[in-house]
Amino acid sequence: MSLTMTDQDRAESALRAHVTSVKEDLMTGVSFMIPFVTIGGIFLAVAYAIGDTQAVFGNTGSAGWFLAQIGVAGLTIMVPILGGYIAYAIADRPGLAPGFLLAYILQQGNVVAEAATVIGISGGEAGAGYLGAIVAGLLAGYVARFFKNLDVPEFIQPMMPVLLIPVATMAVLTPIMLFVLGVPVALANEALTSFLQSMQGGQAIVVGLILGGMMAFDMGGPVNKVAYVFATGLITEEIYAPMAAVMIGGMIPPIGLALSNFIAPHKYAAEMYENGKSGIVLGLSFITEGAIPYAAADPLRVIPAIVAGSAVGGATSMALGVTMPAPHGGIFVVLLSNQPLAFIGSILLGSLVTAVVATVIKPDFEDRVDTRTETSSTQPTDD
Repeated sequence: MSLTMTDQDRAESALRAHVTSVKEDLMTGVSFMIPFVTIGGIFLAVAYAIGDTQAVFGNTGSAGWFLAQIGVAGLTIMVPILGGYIAYAIADRPGLAPGFLLAYILQQGNVVAEAATVIGISGGEAGAGYLGAIVAGLLAGYVARFFKNLDVPEFIQPMMPVLLIPVATMAVLTPIMLFVLGVPVALANEALTSFLQSMQGGQAIVVGLILGGMMAFDMGGPVNKVAYVFATGLITEEIYAPMAAVMIGGMIPPIGLALSNFIAPHKYAAEMYENGKSGIVLGLSFITEGAIPYAAADPLRVIPAIVAGSAVGGATSMALGVTMPAPHGGIFVVLLSNQPLAFIGSILLGSLVTAVVATVIKPDFEDRVDTRTETSSTQPTDD
């Protein structure tokens, strides 16, 4: 029986290690992708601001047109960059080119549509999007790592990372990605994009509640990163409302808790007051981790408060149709939003909700310390 439990524990440990590794590989790809998204989103937003939104691409030679070209280039290349650096994180240099090229091919709607025709399915004209890049990057990384770990003659080893492994990886995965995985992923991406573009009313509010709440739940942890990657990927499809909800949801926790600290300092340790001042700055900069000191001190009360506030902020943003084409920057990119005042208003509303909930449910700090002291003193001892 103990052996069985040991085997089960080992299996669970291995699974957790693998999931953690996949998350780290994904976040490596995202970290390399972010500068391209930032450049693309900001330049495109500025192009729309100084030129007509509909005619900017037709007004060749204008300042808006040149800015739009840079913006489109950044948002186009970000997807292959994501796939390439996910593979790079797994297999190092041999995985980079296959991951990049496979992710790039899956963005070509005409190629995916022809692959769909070959296997008797219609659709795929929009390409596989960032979902396809994630799949391509992971598979390219694992296949390249397999080839990398093969025991080959010494005279072949110098050719492995720059020639044999990239070519072999592409040869193995190209038919799989095009005819087995690429088309279904492209259809799923198309369905997701259509749903998000058609969202209105209650649907938009629910999505905002979920994304905002996820951003606050673990303050920069895996749940937060899932919401962030989801919204960032949608920028490539020119869907900007989820990014606004995510950014607002990530800004609210430090701001809301700082407000609660300022309103009711007797509910917090004295040293937390200074943390509140920095929390305002971190929150405005879209650094959710500024709320961690508060959560570490009292997680059972703080986490529900910040989730409530961020969910309200995200839902309000989605309900009002607020957009944000930049993936980072916080208050410093607020003018890129289609509704800057509504963007700020959503932050303020969510922060007030967090501040009110935290202030109401938290007891006085001295009372909480006394309760803990009494509890520890009543614990049985071995004496």
